[in-house]
Amino acid sequence: MKNRILNMAFTAITAAIILVACSKDETSNNTNTANETSADQVAAIAKNGTWTITYFFDTDQDETNNFSGYAFTFKEDGSLIAINGNTTVSGTWSVLDDSSNSSSDDDGNSTDDDDFNIFFPVPDTNDFEDLNDDWDIISVTANKIELTDVSGGNGGTDFLTFEKN
Repeated sequence: MKNRILNMAFTAITAAIILVACSKDETSNNTNTANETSADQVAAIAKNGTWTITYFFDTDQDETNNFSGYAFTFKEDGSLIAINGNTTVSGTWSVLDDSSNSSSDDDGNSTDDDDFNIFFPVPDTNDFEDLNDDWDIISVTANKIELTDVSGGNGGTDFLTFEKN
């Protein structure tokens, strides 16, 4: 099962690389410009509306239900708000072109090192702490953001999917 998930992640990452390489601006030979544009586009999509976590796989188990009922809003100022009824959890977010920092390359083979950063200042025992990471982007559409991360601590692979409400 783990190999199947890793193969699916590798296939998705490869597809994302091909999509980025075949961007509409084929006249540009500057890779950094393409990555910055990609990060800007992802950020613009995230800021548009509210989002729900439809899939969260943490190393070896599905933990999607830990975020059931929460609506996530990625604000223009970099703040991130998760609301479920009367419960509000606040954090920060950003999308950065991190190709200059090879140590952050969690996906191993990607030439597009845009990081989708999430941080909630919560105790380690809080479910939202599991979301804190510099996630690698698998795919982005107007209605879905798929992310992955290879854990530095245990080497497990995490997957996080947001879908627009």
